[in-house]
Amino acid sequence: MKREELTRYLDELLESGSFKDYCPNGLQVEGRAEVQRIVAGVTASQALVDAAIASAADAILVHHGWFWRGEDGRVTGFRKARMQALLMHDINLIAYHLPLDGHVEFGNNAQLAKELGWTVEGRFGEQAIGWRGCLSAPMPLTELAQTITKVLRRAPQVISGRDDCDQPVCRIAWCSGGAQNLFEQAIDQGVDAYLSGEISEQNVHLARESGVAYIAAGHHATERFGVQALAAHLGERFGLTCEFVDIDSPV
Repeated sequence: MKREELTRYLDELLESGSFKDYCPNGLQVEGRAEVQRIVAGVTASQALVDAAIASAADAILVHHGWFWRGEDGRVTGFRKARMQALLMHDINLIAYHLPLDGHVEFGNNAQLAKELGWTVEGRFGEQAIGWRGCLSAPMPLTELAQTITKVLRRAPQVISGRDDCDQPVCRIAWCSGGAQNLFEQAIDQGVDAYLSGEISEQNVHLARESGVAYIAAGHHATERFGVQALAAHLGERFGLTCEFVDIDSPV
């Protein structure tokens, strides 16, 4: 498949032009013109680049790419090493950040709901990046944490909104990754709990004072499913060879 055809399709599918983001979405580093083998991952780390080289990949597809707003733009040190490895092996780097969080089918939030069996009822927050819905059946907070541990393969940090750690949870809001800033807006949605990848100090007090539980399930862990689903879709639609490589991250 031609690189331009692939990136054009992804840009249109994920509606990348409609998002105000902290990084460029789409093709970030140009490699060979023909793409047949794709290595997908959460973050374009050196370890993922090395895995793509070992797999003789034509392109890397990630959620967290490069060239973030406000970072040092000089290509030195680890940035040089990553870039040099890609260019030497003529590998394309394709990244989608907020577009991959928000997509209704292949997005991180959509896939979280699918994996955890939650019903989606609506969205909230700037660029409608937060999601809300309900569990398949009400359950105690501790049981919900156990379910999340099983699905995400990572035990979440749970801050109960009540003295009773087994507070019942029926309605829930969520946003993958580092979306702790949406917690107050999530509370306004009338939910029993909010799940994101990360938690900040002030979120602890807000959980205790609002009665809404906060579940920090891991930035990496909550953002594994979107890029996997997207890569699988590309494989089915275009006959591309797509491999997901999970570079472990404890946060």
